Amino acid sequence: MKSRRDVLEFAILGLLHETPMHGYELRKDLNILLGSFRALSYGSLYPALKRLESGGLISGSTAHESPRPHALSGRRARIVYQLTAAGKEHFNDVASHAGPTTWEDEGFGVRFAFFARTDSDTRLRILEGRRTRLTERLESLRQSMTRTRERMDEYTLELQRHGLEQVEREVQWLEGLIVTERNRGLSTSTTEENRSQKSGPGVAAESADGAKDAATPLTERKKERG
Repeated sequence: MKSRRDVLEFAILGLLHETPMHGYELRKDLNILLGSFRALSYGSLYPALKRLESGGLISGSTAHESPRPHALSGRRARIVYQLTAAGKEHFNDVASHAGPTTWEDEGFGVRFAFFARTDSDTRLRILEGRRTRLTERLESLRQSMTRTRERMDEYTLELQRHGLEQVEREVQWLEGLIVTERNRGLSTSTTEENRSQKSGPGVAAESADGAKDAATPLTERKKERG
């Protein structure tokens, strides 16, 4: 996701991955989801929908709604958008990518909103990248405050402290998420290892013996055991 346009289109695909929606529903949910797009207008939404539809990633179909009581007009037609197979594949491809744009301010919130559809390794790389980015920002803010503290009035200084505390809280939040994600990965690895051990040589031998018994006539098995 290299631009605001890419962020918007990824968010649209992610929302349509859940359920088909018409434009008004999409705009409402996008305004909730995207902090940097809270002033999202139809002027930016519908060109994005048209690009995605032209690219075969979504499809639109007309749905008619019953008019409100005492309405002067008849049934209203609305276009309902849904994800295509190509759109799902594209969304999954983008969701599996982790790079600098995924942990910068522009794209991190959107990627995090769809972590449930992102694999664990990619989630961990994005979280660690975001933590590194904010740790660098934290150090820069601290150095800036140290250099300019004497020239600041009390209100500017408070504003700087507020920004510093916000970054510190997010770093702590990320630390907790990273620990949880790593523990989840360890738990999954342990479960797979246990399954592998249970299906090891002993189980294989038992299965072979069982297969041998099943293939041996009953009379022969009685002679062997007698």
